Amino acid sequence: MSYRRLSSMLPVFALTIAANTAPPSVEISRPFDLKPGWQLLVTQGPETPDPFGAGTEKVPGELHLCVTRDDGKSCRPSLDTMLVRAGQATIYDRPRYLEDVRIIRPEPNHPLLWVQAASLHGGNGDQVVGTMVLGYDQAGDRFVPVYDLKTGRNNNQAVRYIENGPLRGAIISAEPTSDAPFAFWITVNRLGTSQRYAPVLRYRSVTRYGDGNPLPVIDSDMPETLRRLKLWAPGTPPPHPAHCSAPRLTHGALWCGDLAPAAPRR
Repeated sequence: MSYRRLSSMLPVFALTIAANTAPPSVEISRPFDLKPGWQLLVTQGPETPDPFGAGTEKVPGELHLCVTRDDGKSCRPSLDTMLVRAGQATIYDRPRYLEDVRIIRPEPNHPLLWVQAASLHGGNGDQVVGTMVLGYDQAGDRFVPVYDLKTGRNNNQAVRYIENGPLRGAIISAEPTSDAPFAFWITVNRLGTSQRYAPVLRYRSVTRYGDGNPLPVIDSDMPETLRRLKLWAPGTPPPHPAHCSAPRLTHGALWCGDLAPAAPRR
């Protein structure tokens, strides 16, 4: 059994916006079979001083992300707050980098808009990374969030849409635990009857923080994920990414014989 990663999909576009680069806007009428005019309108403010750098250093300006059908006169909705977390406001609450926009299809006739954006980098290089998935609400004539998660980046956090295989259409996230044994919370979300994503599985990974496994956490824990969902049975060939030519299980986690152990990354 093998499965493909998100990168095998055909994106509307996928990029990181650098300073002084005009961000694109994305037409979304055709994928959703809507009247012309719908788009994710992306505009970016002027560069601002780097709060962690020298006085002359600049960082990209704030992004304004607007799902609109009238060239931005109204947003249906605005995604400007997609990085805001509970608690006191911080400089990381507004998107500065648009990392990924694409159309995903958990069902052939059910398109969804996938958006990932990130904040300023902190002094240690970390960021707030927001992943939001939106569906079209015909009754309200607007797009509405059906999945929303905010993570960091420095501790191998990840959010992935699964394109095919037994988990096709699912969204899996990996987030580090805060107590020993240090590992990751693996959460599998499926699209429910409400047409929103909801968790169907959450567990502490068999992958350990700092184990030296060069595979991404979601890949290394895929056998355990599928085992818990009764989609794979131990004793049969383990599920593995297509690029892993010699998969093996070590304490329940997937390692690849063609990938040499690296320095701990988790």
